[in-house]
Amino acid sequence: MASSAEGDQTTVVALVGVLQAGFQELSLSKLATALGASEQALRLIISIFLGYPFALFYRHYLFYKESYLIHLFHTFTGLSIAYFNFGNQLYHSLLCIVLQFLILRLMGRTITAVLTTFCFQMVYLLAGYYYTATDNYDIKWTMPHCVLTLKLIGLAVDYFDGGKDQNSLSSEQQKYAIRGVPSLLEVAGFSYFYGAFLVGPQFSMNHYMKLVQGQLTDIPGKIPNSTIPALKRLSLGLVYLVGYTLLSPHITEDYLLTEDYDNHPFWFRCMYMLIWGKFVLYKYVTCWLVTEGVCILTGLGFNGFEEKDKAKWDACANMKVWLFETNPRFTGTIASFNINTNAWVSRYFFKRLKFLGNKELSQGLSLLFLALWHGLHSGYLVCFQMEFLIVIVERQAAKLIQESPTLSNLAAITVLQPFYYLVQQTIHWLFMGYSMTAFCLFTWDKWLKVYKSIYFLGHIFFLSLLFILPYVHKAMVPRKEKLKKME
Repeated sequence: MASSAEGDQTTVVALVGVLQAGFQELSLSKLATALGASEQALRLIISIFLGYPFALFYRHYLFYKESYLIHLFHTFTGLSIAYFNFGNQLYHSLLCIVLQFLILRLMGRTITAVLTTFCFQMVYLLAGYYYTATDNYDIKWTMPHCVLTLKLIGLAVDYFDGGKDQNSLSSEQQKYAIRGVPSLLEVAGFSYFYGAFLVGPQFSMNHYMKLVQGQLTDIPGKIPNSTIPALKRLSLGLVYLVGYTLLSPHITEDYLLTEDYDNHPFWFRCMYMLIWGKFVLYKYVTCWLVTEGVCILTGLGFNGFEEKDKAKWDACANMKVWLFETNPRFTGTIASFNINTNAWVSRYFFKRLKFLGNKELSQGLSLLFLALWHGLHSGYLVCFQMEFLIVIVERQAAKLIQESPTLSNLAAITVLQPFYYLVQQTIHWLFMGYSMTAFCLFTWDKWLKVYKSIYFLGHIFFLSLLFILPYVHKAMVPRKEKLKKME
């Protein structure tokens, strides 16, 4: 009887295991296939949207509760999301967070702690890239870990600044400097906050602590009145999600590598690259808009008040959608895309290189850091090299038009404005697509094949302008204009 009962129990356990596996396959794998996405991509999207029920729970049950409960909630939910997406590989983030806490406690507010943090966190991330690298974009533990890396480096720098004389800091540094000593639970809650753990945005420890202390609300003493602003960003994110889901099977980077693409006329290859270059960014726009809505709903997006006491909810905005869609300049796209990461690089890297005394060198090193932060593939280096080149040329061209009477008068002709705008947007998105080709295809054999098919148009165009524009400027800008500028 005993052996029979044990056998039945074993059978039941095995059956439950099979049913669970079958349910997971049915609910995720098959659903992902039906949607034309990978299972990991579906898990990512589900995790991002899970932020909304978490945020609602936080608003109604934890907003003014004890700090340790809020930290525990953020830590538990973030770890749950990490496990749902990456399983036991969540230990990578956990290890780096604990070691970062020990660095702060054992080394204190020293430059040694900052350098140790930077070296350890970046080496750990780059090692992760190296050991998990493939020729395609895979959603794996390194994706949220790159977000975490910036968080922990920023934490170390702000902690270091907190030990300095306040008068020696800039107003920006004073805003972010950490005067207290963060506990392990505070660091964990800050790192695992569910609204930003997977894809960002970046925010400081001080801003996070204001959320925990109930300060990030437009109605003191009550939960933030942020439901409508959050729903607006969510709705906009859903528009981009639907558009990307419907069009992604038809506009792919894989097509750039096909013989069919090569066999089309040159103008078609350029136009496809232009359209794809704009469209490929929509997956990032979707994620950032949805997560921004989560941050707004919790209150983390609160950014003070505008005139007439109207609350601002853009503290965690990673996108300026209208600027992104309408601005015809590369610098406009940079200013509207991945805003908080760009602000992080400016605050903790670019401005800290002021001692070099060369703005272009500081900018170049900042873009090199960004390329390495994204990964070890050559495509990232090529993409950010192109960004550096394009921004320099764009500034030269803008300066030429502004200082040349002939060109400035020509640019001011109202009837030609739509034509100028169309030309600018065409150049803008064609070469944005050119740069993104290397970014998305990763390896040199792939992006080199595509660049050959359009005769390295981007490099030739901008390198030519880089050398030609100074001579054009010299010829078209009157000497008295130059003297006036010098005065």
